[in-house]
Amino acid sequence: MPNTQRTPGVVQGRLPAGAYDQNFADMVAPLDPHEAAVAADRCYFCHDAPCTVACPTSIDVPLFIRQIATGTAEAAARTILSQNILGGMCARVCPTETLCEEACVREAAEGKPVEIGRLQRFATDTLMAKGVQPFTRAAPTGKRVAVVGAGPAGLAAAHRLAMLGHEVTLYDAREKAGGLNEYGIAAYKAVNDFAQAEVDWLLRIGGIAVKNGARLGRDLDLGTLRAEFDAVFLGIGLAGVNALRAEGEDKPGVRDAVEFIAELRQASDLAALPVGRNVVVIGGGMTAVDAAVQSKLLGAENVTIVYRRGEAEMGASAYERDHATSHGVRIVTHAAPLRVLGNGAVAEVEFAYTETGPEGLRLTDQTFRLAADQVFKAIGQTLAGVPEGLKLAGRKIAVSGPGRTSLKGVWAGGDCAAGGDDLTVTAVAEGRDAAMDIHAALKG
Repeated sequence: MPNTQRTPGVVQGRLPAGAYDQNFADMVAPLDPHEAAVAADRCYFCHDAPCTVACPTSIDVPLFIRQIATGTAEAAARTILSQNILGGMCARVCPTETLCEEACVREAAEGKPVEIGRLQRFATDTLMAKGVQPFTRAAPTGKRVAVVGAGPAGLAAAHRLAMLGHEVTLYDAREKAGGLNEYGIAAYKAVNDFAQAEVDWLLRIGGIAVKNGARLGRDLDLGTLRAEFDAVFLGIGLAGVNALRAEGEDKPGVRDAVEFIAELRQASDLAALPVGRNVVVIGGGMTAVDAAVQSKLLGAENVTIVYRRGEAEMGASAYERDHATSHGVRIVTHAAPLRVLGNGAVAEVEFAYTETGPEGLRLTDQTFRLAADQVFKAIGQTLAGVPEGLKLAGRKIAVSGPGRTSLKGVWAGGDCAAGGDDLTVTAVAEGRDAAMDIHAALKG
């Protein structure tokens, strides 16, 4: 358990019984069949389909919406899942407001797009509720592929490889498969243990053996995997967390936001999860928003997100920022942490205002302090434990084409690979496309 237990002001059970269930209920209610039919009727079924172009997995959006409109939701699900096998989770967590829905002609004309994300959820939930796995395996190829990392990229790669007839062994360092879908998103975005239900459903394709508790560099060696398997796909994500580089950041009460979110997602009793009275979240992406909003929902009184650049440069979309402020989260921009203060545990954080000039971002002489008994670092993650021999591009694994690394027979995708945008849907696309390239290579 983190050292927040020894931090004054960070306590359990801030809210009355029953409030937690209400606070962590489904963020967006699912559509019922009538609502889905009405929502589908708004689609123009555009021939050039800018929504499909905007989708990283290239789902045929007009087709699946037309299938919903004609009462064939399961067919719509197959259209979605043929491109994005994690279409159910992506319908819940994708920033559709900056992807397909932003491209919707209804958005351009009326400021109100077709509700593509909710329609996608309606279709995939309808099929998954029946326990149907709409794909069958091809004849066995006799080829064996190791997939390291059971996050979105690894799951997508494993499913596509199994569907093509290969035998897949899926390794993951954690106790559960799912990666960020299981451990890294806000609990109110995927309720009722949906991440695990989706994994269980995906594995019904067959041909995938899952081995948990196996970490690359500790329990697995890339050289051994290359020798034992015909191909290897790495979807290992980003396990390291960037440092604040601020004096006092090791004080009790300072935590990694990803660790907090993972703990919350796995908690059986949210009332037992300690949270501060005054919470400061440092960062500007989705992780920062998820940590801040959930702190509020756990009963924190004052929650502030502080970001070093302007609001338009935050990784979190305007929709997510509005979601945070609607829950009482304050957002402060153009400020960077200088010191974490406190006699023992954290009590305040001192910030300096920032300016952007010809030489980039710089700190000004103007400072301010925020009271804080809990501080979450949400300033990005880094690649950890890169196997020797893999070339890097920046701080990620260098890839060319559909995930080919510098090592023969090794592919990579998702957050660990260079070139992505750290979205679940993009990771799925990269895993799927790498699997197709692996298949082509194995078939000669």
